[in-house]
Amino acid sequence: MTGPEHATSTSPVPPAGAGRWWRSAARTLLAVALGGVVGVLGTVAHRTQWHDLPAGIVLALAITLSTAVLCRAWAGLGPLLAAGAGWVVAVQVLAVAGPGGDVLVPAQAVGLVWTYGGLAMFLVAAFLPRSWFSDRRG
Repeated sequence: MTGPEHATSTSPVPPAGAGRWWRSAARTLLAVALGGVVGVLGTVAHRTQWHDLPAGIVLALAITLSTAVLCRAWAGLGPLLAAGAGWVVAVQVLAVAGPGGDVLVPAQAVGLVWTYGGLAMFLVAAFLPRSWFSDRRG
């Protein structure tokens, strides 16, 4: 009774695309959260100097670019755009004057480099060749 005629399965096989929508939604939500975290960290650190060198802005832009490339490699342009949206929201919320009048992103050179340079990092990741993120050879 263990022959091939009795080896049929009674559970239906789900279609190939079933269950993928929630994975895509989860990736998008995680990308938004990651972009927001990177935006907050970069905003806090972008004015840091080390021996009169602008180490904070360099590190903030580097982590922004690495986040953008990670999201692009992870799941394509959708999560990249989601991470960019999270980054923009975090940076713009922190750029507004707080209740005491303090501003984390002042209208100085380093603040403008952080704001526009961070956006440029997402654009760089968006326009990288698709072949860099593919597993196919050739």
